[in-house]
Amino acid sequence: MKNRFTAQALLAGCVALGAAFSSVQAAETIRVSTYVNESDIRYEGFKHFAELVKEKTDGGVKVMIFPSSTLHGWSEGVDAVQGGVADVSWMPADTRLACYRVTSLYPAAIDLENQVELDAEYSELMREEAASVNLMPLINSNYSYDQEWWFEKPVESLGKLDGQLVRSIGPLVSMMIENWGGKPVFVAPKEVFQSAERGVVDGINMGVATYSSWKLWNVMPHMVNANLFYGNIVYMMNKKKFDGLSAEHQQAVLDAAQESEAWLKPRYEDWVDARVGNAVMKGGGSAVTISKDKRLSLINGVQSKWDQEVDAACGKPLADKVRSLFAKHSS
Repeated sequence: MKNRFTAQALLAGCVALGAAFSSVQAAETIRVSTYVNESDIRYEGFKHFAELVKEKTDGGVKVMIFPSSTLHGWSEGVDAVQGGVADVSWMPADTRLACYRVTSLYPAAIDLENQVELDAEYSELMREEAASVNLMPLINSNYSYDQEWWFEKPVESLGKLDGQLVRSIGPLVSMMIENWGGKPVFVAPKEVFQSAERGVVDGINMGVATYSSWKLWNVMPHMVNANLFYGNIVYMMNKKKFDGLSAEHQQAVLDAAQESEAWLKPRYEDWVDARVGNAVMKGGGSAVTISKDKRLSLINGVQSKWDQEVDAACGKPLADKVRSLFAKHSS
């Protein structure tokens, strides 16, 4: 009798353990790759996203965050997500996302009061193109508020760079730099400090968040606040991975993404404002803000040229929708 009881108890225990194990195994993991480091406020935004996903799915979906480009390099987002290195990653200016490549950074003076809604509408316009390469827009990382120009020495006019080597983040910025008489140089975020320190570049185009995180005030202390374009690095998810989630989990992930964007916006702006002052003070540098008239003049100087690229990459109907969206949110 004792042996029979022991056997039954053991069997029951195995069944319970098996059920618990199956429950653990059922949890889906989403690996998010980002270039931001853990001292960046945007990392807190990803953590908030992970917490919301866990809460909304009752632990059924787990988000793992890989900061500081630990999974792949700056230009490898599409390959990383398509190949399974990451499930979600930032998307660079990749030719496989032709319209996104030329519109996620677009010359325009943008009013960011309704930024979250603007970004959502923009991502929706890019959804079909993303799906064609098994990607799906998930999280918007708007850096319009954040993007500045930094130089080793004060510049008299951003429109007169006189041959200076300036770090570019993409084709539009390269066109701007060339239009202003400078020479664009592509440098990945993690390599900017060494490039600036060694004189590879005389200036950089970079967001305050990344600039501050890498302590670049030591080498590029003079800032020009220009507000020259709409900028949005969209984090996209492997579409097959997303489609493999249950309908409830899909909605939970989408809701968590949108809520985390709204949660981050005021914190991001306050964080950037504080770091502009700290960066200039610590570097012994200066900060100059371009007037509205000068800003519009610089934008108009490149917009017509860039629109040719946009029409060719997007097709006129989609290009017009994108421009109409930006016009609706112009400042």
